[in-house]
Amino acid sequence: MTKKIESHLTEDRVIKPTKEFSKSARISSLAQYKKIYKESIQSPSKFWSKEAKELHWQKKWSKVLQWTPPFAKWFVGGKINASENCLDRHLNGPRKNKAAIIWEGEPGETRTITYAQLHREVCKFANALKNQGIKKRDRVIIYMPMVPEAAIAMLACARIGAVHSVVFGGFSATSILDRVEDSGASAIITADGGWRRGKVVPLKANVDEALKKSKLVKKVIVLERCKNEVKMKRGRDIWWHKAMENASTDCPPAQLDSEHPLYILYTSGSTGKPKGILHTTGGYLTGTYSTTKYIFDIRDDDIYWCTADVGWVTGHSYIVYGPLLNGATCLMYEGAPNFPDFARFWDIIERHGVTIFYTAPTAIRAFIKAGDHLPEAHDLSSLRLLGSVGEPINPEAWMWYHEKIGGGKCPIVDTWWQTETGAIMISPLPGATPTKPGTATLPFFGIDAAILDETGKECKANEGGRLVIRKPWPSMLRTIYGDKRRFKKTYWDDYEGIYTAGDGARRDSDGNFWIVGRLDDVLNVSGHRLGTAEVESALVSHPSIAEAAVVGRPDEIKGQGVVAFVTVKEGIKHGAKLVTTLRNHVSKEIGPIAKPDDIRFANALPKTRSGKIMRRLLKEICAGGEVSGDTTTLEDFQVIASLQKSN
Repeated sequence: MTKKIESHLTEDRVIKPTKEFSKSARISSLAQYKKIYKESIQSPSKFWSKEAKELHWQKKWSKVLQWTPPFAKWFVGGKINASENCLDRHLNGPRKNKAAIIWEGEPGETRTITYAQLHREVCKFANALKNQGIKKRDRVIIYMPMVPEAAIAMLACARIGAVHSVVFGGFSATSILDRVEDSGASAIITADGGWRRGKVVPLKANVDEALKKSKLVKKVIVLERCKNEVKMKRGRDIWWHKAMENASTDCPPAQLDSEHPLYILYTSGSTGKPKGILHTTGGYLTGTYSTTKYIFDIRDDDIYWCTADVGWVTGHSYIVYGPLLNGATCLMYEGAPNFPDFARFWDIIERHGVTIFYTAPTAIRAFIKAGDHLPEAHDLSSLRLLGSVGEPINPEAWMWYHEKIGGGKCPIVDTWWQTETGAIMISPLPGATPTKPGTATLPFFGIDAAILDETGKECKANEGGRLVIRKPWPSMLRTIYGDKRRFKKTYWDDYEGIYTAGDGARRDSDGNFWIVGRLDDVLNVSGHRLGTAEVESALVSHPSIAEAAVVGRPDEIKGQGVVAFVTVKEGIKHGAKLVTTLRNHVSKEIGPIAKPDDIRFANALPKTRSGKIMRRLLKEICAGGEVSGDTTTLEDFQVIASLQKSN
């Protein structure tokens, strides 16, 4: 049986950057990209040193990289503070009174916070943390809605050297408890509640429930957001505004080692036990700073909106750290994309004049399903650049995004990266890279990405294999918190000294990277290994289908059968006729080997709260077993119940 991942889907459409965009872009041609990329791979220390020098260092490093696989130290001996770089260094020029954050709550209220105001609030809250006994290296859980205070809390922790661990505001008490216990957190910053689809999420009540089973947390600071009734425990709990009352606005940034831990962020593990991904300071700041600058081609007059939550790595790197390091104006929105309806995002773009819009493929497919009439009713002409993040974007969704949202003029940066990588690894540069719908295109500067087969040999063009990164990079994870053995086994066991991303991929003849799905999700059909992303993409290319998820189920003859779960677009009737049509469509697009054995229609697919489809749960449903393992990240439990009922 062959172990290579086969790739059959072809995409010939090429969209080149417009001359107008290229003319003013930092990287204005493919030739310029290739020249800098070649230099950055040949001399990575020289490239990253140049980027790092654009940040403010309290003390310069003595060595760029110390590499003892799989452990890296970047900018060894350097002293730096993340909060100082995001705020203080912008205060001596015109950015002082520039908007740092434009915020809109789900009920509709708005706030604008300048860099000077954000600096003042961060310094005050940093002193409030100190007054509550929180000190350098203490772990602090941040469990908040999407409000500016979430970013203030992160930056305040960074200012004093406390290590923040943000927990998404939709997670349960169990998730909080797991993260408190694993990180050894001594404090939690939360809110009474947060708005989500018109309802209050009871954040403080969830914290109270979690802390019934843990004595580690000594202080809970509570922001008043929704004015819902909460219980305050004497001696442990304090209101945010009370903690801030007597706090000084003067808080010099702590002098921290380049390798000082900045944050721990938990990501789901295949075992069900979340992994605490540890990122440090100097290298992470360098990676997020440079990728934001080049990939989003960020400008001082941009209104930049990343729709992620700060509870995910995208929110850390591309709402808080990367944009603020670049002195950008960031838009933050508290609520759901479909509240009060699916026009909310387009309304926000129109009213605030958003110029850069960075969102997830799952959101884009939901917008497609909701109908073209919604974006068409809004003026989206302020947009100049679009981005995609979270999972591979299928070509038809890419084209819809390009034409309906970008008006055919906005470059799309389809970005591939992970919680573990800290910053974007593979992406077009908007003024330089010819794009093909569905591919993340080429590696970022200094990123030695490759596709290897089982033996470690580099795969040929259009030959599927494992996506790896062969050289260390500044924003890479340093370890899994408290578990070096798991860190080595998960990411470094396949090939010596090489990071394995866990994704299957291929490169086309132009060198573009195509992600074909998680290696865990690869289908073994009659000796052929197929990536789920390609089969899903073929299904979604049919005009009746809004979204698809493909998994394998045991098959005595073929090894695995292909099962597709699909949602149809508004007004489309589904039944046996559409099943036949879709099976034939996949056969035509990819080949008979990929033809689904079973197609099931669903009103919705099971997703995490960050929008990723939970294929593991679909596999369990197909196998007829009970859904088990970690389901704390599931957005809507009713979806699973509905699918089990129809199974």
